[in-house]
Amino acid sequence: MAFLHFKLAGAGSIAFPIDHLVIAGWAGRDAAAVQHHIDELKALGVQPPKQVPCYYPLAAALLTTAAQIEVPRADSSGEVEAVLLSSPVGLMVGIGSDHTDRKAEAYDVTVSKQMCAKPVGAELWRFDDVAGHWDELIARSWRTRGGKRELYQEGPMTSLRDPRELMRNYAHVEALPVGTAMYCGTQPVKGELGYGEAFELELHDPRLNRSLRHAYAVRVLPVDE
Repeated sequence: MAFLHFKLAGAGSIAFPIDHLVIAGWAGRDAAAVQHHIDELKALGVQPPKQVPCYYPLAAALLTTAAQIEVPRADSSGEVEAVLLSSPVGLMVGIGSDHTDRKAEAYDVTVSKQMCAKPVGAELWRFDDVAGHWDELIARSWRTRGGKRELYQEGPMTSLRDPRELMRNYAHVEALPVGTAMYCGTQPVKGELGYGEAFELELHDPRLNRSLRHAYAVRVLPVDE
């Protein structure tokens, strides 16, 4: 379980426990493009999912609002994602990173995701405030590597399945069970997928002219081989 403290836009502080963490994978709307990517990864040795979209259950304790995470090797990278958090006072939206070990991903996707902490920003929006114009939201990330900051991902929510569909497919009801956090899919990487010393995340709402943001550094732990 993770007990996290947030700032809810327009309503002050809020804190609640998260008992279940799930990552929605292969969540793109373009089925042909998703299948093409699955085939590309299969050629590299990554096993294809049994269904699309698929859901990876992870330990809720991986969730963190900290400004730094620790990883065992320089083989991991972040992925900007909208995050749904079902709280006792309603469904919330946050910004997070499905930080994943890319070397482990080649042999077991769930293990690769379980190996890394899952950063999430400390500010939330109410889902109802953005539900009517969800497709207008834009997700971005920046990676710092070798001291150079570069745009790593950018795209609209139209490239991903609607979160209400993801919730129905996962929970078979219209809303997530209270105490559940769901990462809702990511945008394509611009350039080379891979390690970064730091990642910055943004979920921008052009209609209401506001953004959710989070930034975190990556510390590589020494490993004796």
